[in-house]
Amino acid sequence: MNIVVSLNKCRGITSHDAVTAVKKTFKVRKAGHTGTLDPIATGLMLVCLNEATKIAGLIESFDKEYIVMARLGESTDTYDSDGKVVRSTDTSAVSLDDVRQALQRFEGEIEQVPPMYSAIKMNGQPLYKLARKGLEVERKPRRVIIRSLEILEFSNPFLKLKIACSKGTYIRSICNDLGNALGVGAHMTELVRTRIGRFRIEDAAEISELPDKPGSLFSIDSALAHLEELRVEGDDLKKAKNGNQLSLFLLNGQQGAHGHLLRLKDADGRLFGIGKVMRDSIKIERLLFL
Repeated sequence: MNIVVSLNKCRGITSHDAVTAVKKTFKVRKAGHTGTLDPIATGLMLVCLNEATKIAGLIESFDKEYIVMARLGESTDTYDSDGKVVRSTDTSAVSLDDVRQALQRFEGEIEQVPPMYSAIKMNGQPLYKLARKGLEVERKPRRVIIRSLEILEFSNPFLKLKIACSKGTYIRSICNDLGNALGVGAHMTELVRTRIGRFRIEDAAEISELPDKPGSLFSIDSALAHLEELRVEGDDLKKAKNGNQLSLFLLNGQQGAHGHLLRLKDADGRLFGIGKVMRDSIKIERLLFL
């Protein structure tokens, strides 16, 4: 079974536990997800099974959307409510206008320092393991893009936001950094991932609803439907299935910008791989055995 499962993860379990549960449901050996959700977080996870694991990196690059609740006036070591409070401040003077003004610095392309409690590795060791030992190391800021940032509710000290952003964005860090910008500190108390690319939480299934919820299972082809397709046949098909590069002439007027990805299909429309347009050829990025 080579599919992408749209899962609505519940609170309190790790992403690894969620993937394991999906594997057991579908009785498959190979599975992977396309973006970690912390135990405190809920919402959309895409779990790739068998050959679909080969496209996990492509799906992981999609933009994401979140609904987050932040509590102003308390900073924690993990930037969320699972952590230890390290600072408490009165927030009574913080107004909605103050929040609006502070949020402006987080819109667009920004540099974000990842939290110590994260799975990012330094010298082969996850940062969270160092953090648990009481160590803090310098982290290089990463460039991320905040597509939109909307205030949904503000009932001091609680602030609810909708955030659309690029991959690699830490919503916990936005909460923490916003609190610092307001001078009162803050941490994340709730997080729901509502969208990954064109995948929506409304179509996702809870673990107990699998495998029967309509609309929660996607073929590899449909999961990558945003990519233009290219039909390949004859000797070119044999070359491609052997992993050899193809001529750009096969594009025949189709979009061919450098780096452009294509769904490669045989003459009957069966997906067999993913190609990448290079300057002088089409490189076979992934071969899929479906």
